[in-house]
Amino acid sequence: MTGVISRVAALARRPRGFALPDSAAILQALPMPAVVLDGEDRFRFVNPAAELFFQQSQQTLMGVPLAELLPADHRLFALLHQVRLQDSPVADHDLSLESPRLHRHGVSVYGAPMPDLQGGVVLTLQDGSTAAMLDRQLHFLGAARGATAMAAMLAHEVKNPLSGIRGAAQLLEQGASDGDRELCLLIQEESDRIRNLVDRMEMFSDRPITRRAVNIHSVLDHVRRVAQSGFACHLRIVEEYDPSLPAVWGDRDQLIQILLNLVKNASEALSDGTGAGGSGEILLSTAYHHGVRIAVPGSSERVHLPLQVIVRDNGPGIPEALRSTLFEPFVTTKRGGQGLGLALVAKLVSNHGGLIECDSRPGRTTFRLSLPAQPPGQAANESDE
Repeated sequence: MTGVISRVAALARRPRGFALPDSAAILQALPMPAVVLDGEDRFRFVNPAAELFFQQSQQTLMGVPLAELLPADHRLFALLHQVRLQDSPVADHDLSLESPRLHRHGVSVYGAPMPDLQGGVVLTLQDGSTAAMLDRQLHFLGAARGATAMAAMLAHEVKNPLSGIRGAAQLLEQGASDGDRELCLLIQEESDRIRNLVDRMEMFSDRPITRRAVNIHSVLDHVRRVAQSGFACHLRIVEEYDPSLPAVWGDRDQLIQILLNLVKNASEALSDGTGAGGSGEILLSTAYHHGVRIAVPGSSERVHLPLQVIVRDNGPGIPEALRSTLFEPFVTTKRGGQGLGLALVAKLVSNHGGLIECDSRPGRTTFRLSLPAQPPGQAANESDE
């Protein structure tokens, strides 16, 4: 990476007889975000990848001081100073670019002098959050597979003898004394409780899904109506949808189950009816992003996940100690909870080849789904309106 920007910055020293493209053309073609700042740290050039990184157009950023996006004491300004002072490339890693207009974490930044511009610095940025998200997703998938194996084992090894135990308790109850009858009933109740837990675990089994084009806004509307007629009747649910969003390629029932679980979790986090600002609120939103492309195991294909669905609440947030294991089975903060809800969500999202991530802090917890769109050429009449 440093070598790339060093060659760009060294174009002014190109050998005689070689007709090389100018530096702007090279920066424009780079697949990673690249910007040029002048001596006063104002944007003088922004390539298309940087427009996506900053979520702002080149026209909007041109001439804007970097200080409008980041606080004055940010480490990036020290990097710029060092580049100018040493007149040589400088790199910094694991930066957080956090402001009201920018939210990026785990960013690597490479800076080098720009000879064509007095005091100019060319920066390339590499967002490590996507790689970290994929690493977490692989971890969640491993946890889901573990739950699937456990479900199969429990169904085979527990449910059959459990039925025998319950039947035997029923027979003993018929001729038992009052004291023993109470114990027989206790055996039956505990057998039923274990069977219900095993039934829940069986939801993790690897069953193929039937995909079709699903209107995600229809799914969200169904989830909202279910929530507001029951467990979230005391909360305000806000909808921010992109009406031009294409259909999701997936299973409608599983998508409902995913989103209903997430909305119910948000509702339980706001169980006292209050959140940041004194009122409980759940945001449901959709957007189209270029997203990420992930490799499909055993195939040369890369799946595009451009459809983003967000469930956000303004509750107290998730304890930091639980965030890294949030989607693993039996991890819960609820009294009496079994910790299978989010593990099931991770499993169902993986069924769709999608990604799920969570970002939480006091007053703002966001679950973000990245899902595949309807493949090109799919018959329109298969769409689920």
